[in-house]
Amino acid sequence: MRALVMESFRGPLEVRLVPDPVCPDGGVVVAVEACGVCRSDHHAWVGSDPDATLPHVMGHEFAGRVLEVGTGVRAVSVGDRVTAPFVLGCGTCQDCRRNEPTICNHQAVMGFTGWGAFAERMAIPFADFNLVRLPDSLDFATAAGMGCRVTTAFRALVDRGRVAAGEWVSIHGCGGVGLSAIMIAAALGARVLAVDVRPQALALARALGANACLDARDYPDAVALGEAIRAATDGGSDVALDALGVTATFHASLYGLRKLGRQVQIGMPVGPHVAPPIPLLDLIYARQLSLHGTRGMGASRFGALFAMLEAGRLDPSKLVAKTIALSEVEAALRAMDSPEAQAEAGVTVVTRFDS
Repeated sequence: MRALVMESFRGPLEVRLVPDPVCPDGGVVVAVEACGVCRSDHHAWVGSDPDATLPHVMGHEFAGRVLEVGTGVRAVSVGDRVTAPFVLGCGTCQDCRRNEPTICNHQAVMGFTGWGAFAERMAIPFADFNLVRLPDSLDFATAAGMGCRVTTAFRALVDRGRVAAGEWVSIHGCGGVGLSAIMIAAALGARVLAVDVRPQALALARALGANACLDARDYPDAVALGEAIRAATDGGSDVALDALGVTATFHASLYGLRKLGRQVQIGMPVGPHVAPPIPLLDLIYARQLSLHGTRGMGASRFGALFAMLEAGRLDPSKLVAKTIALSEVEAALRAMDSPEAQAEAGVTVVTRFDS
């Protein structure tokens, strides 16, 4: 099969022929039809994610068809249209049994702990627990574009942030996951304030349902930006999402919260941002704020998300800005070196695997 192989961090990515994956007992092999290009892939490519070891094949936002079924698999058959969460649970531990596979101690992380979906085929373990059937109305490119971004945003807002209709939600960073969160929050009946440094991203945020937008470049620091958020939201946002994972957005999202507000950390911090100072007294203690982490979403929650799509409350196809060939992934990752340098807002999806 063809796969996009990484031999060195930040190095060139080459499409080459590699052995087909072996179908595991209890698992499947999927023919990949589409795979999103995510900022988490950028983390792996630059060497920030310790799980990615060389040589490596990235890609964790796939959609495709079941090609081969291992022994013991009952939930899917050859030819089924499927996806899966990027965190693959074991299905049997205590956390998985209570439908929390994202904290499974035996998890496999697609495209990180093992080879991923920037390839024509990939193996998925524990298929009955991890695989998700796609609705007939959902095309492969849109399903891949949803990938970890829409699912992570859904869990962040619904399960972790407990967003209610009428509440203010501030979204810091309007990349794929931030834009997904804007769409979902709007569908939930929340009022949305979007924050970014790119005019084109803010324009798309407003088109996808943001009620108000702020350009972070207009404010000297996180404190000033937080004050502007509280002014725009009549006292502060009820829920804030840091969708980027850098110190500036983390602080601004906290400073913009109202008393008893809830912060949900979506963006994965790397490098100098892994241990930011926390204004514990003035914010967490005095305003009685709550801080939640989130990472991915288990397969059991896809049904609730698909129900929003089928009811017409959510259209993730609007997120897909560009489709590319496998050989163009390197250029897409290099464009992520600086958020300001990204020429386009929205999600890029690989749909051509023959080059």
